[in-house]
Amino acid sequence: MRLLKRGLTYLTITSYIGILLFGIFSHTFSYKTGRHPTMYYIVWDMFCGWSAYSIRTHIVGEGISGKYYELAPGPWGEYKPYGNLGRRHYDTTGDAWLRMAMNALDKTEHEPMLRILCIEEAWCKKYNLPDSIWDQRYEEPKDFHNYYRLRRVITPEGVIAQNYVSWLARQRYLQINDNPRLISDMNRARPFFAATIGSRIEPEGPQHHPDVPVHLASPVGN
Repeated sequence: MRLLKRGLTYLTITSYIGILLFGIFSHTFSYKTGRHPTMYYIVWDMFCGWSAYSIRTHIVGEGISGKYYELAPGPWGEYKPYGNLGRRHYDTTGDAWLRMAMNALDKTEHEPMLRILCIEEAWCKKYNLPDSIWDQRYEEPKDFHNYYRLRRVITPEGVIAQNYVSWLARQRYLQINDNPRLISDMNRARPFFAATIGSRIEPEGPQHHPDVPVHLASPVGN
């Protein structure tokens, strides 16, 4: 019996350490980090993506007459996978924006489109508090501010014409470039390695301006 307990103890410790090491390896080399939902509990940075801001997505079509049409949700209603929030609001990177817009246009009658606009709305999450709780927590009145930013421009043929960084990314850019000491450190310092592909801020030269499109005329699906 003692041998069985000791064996289970060794197996538990070995399994635990093995899972931790695999999580560090997976995060460091971006190896199957999103392959399965259980990876959420293993990958090292499981909570680092949480934001203090609420993000909402608006997909709007601009007709040739100057009239604007809401393309998401479509006229048939909206799918809400969790709670009362539509699925498009979970897609903060815009992977499905083009498909949502083109699906609404394909299934409806409308005037010819001039362009499709994907707009991001952001506000601080603390403003989601009910007034009763706000009054207990803060002395100042609730002064709600929301911010809108154009994220993507799509042609009527379904071609991505312009891409812009998110509102939060633009704020980071403005903060960094408003700090001369930090700019000097960035130009002088050399990081040893990047833990995640694309996460490092390039130290040489100025960063890409957030109000300039990232790329132009990308084909459908890219």
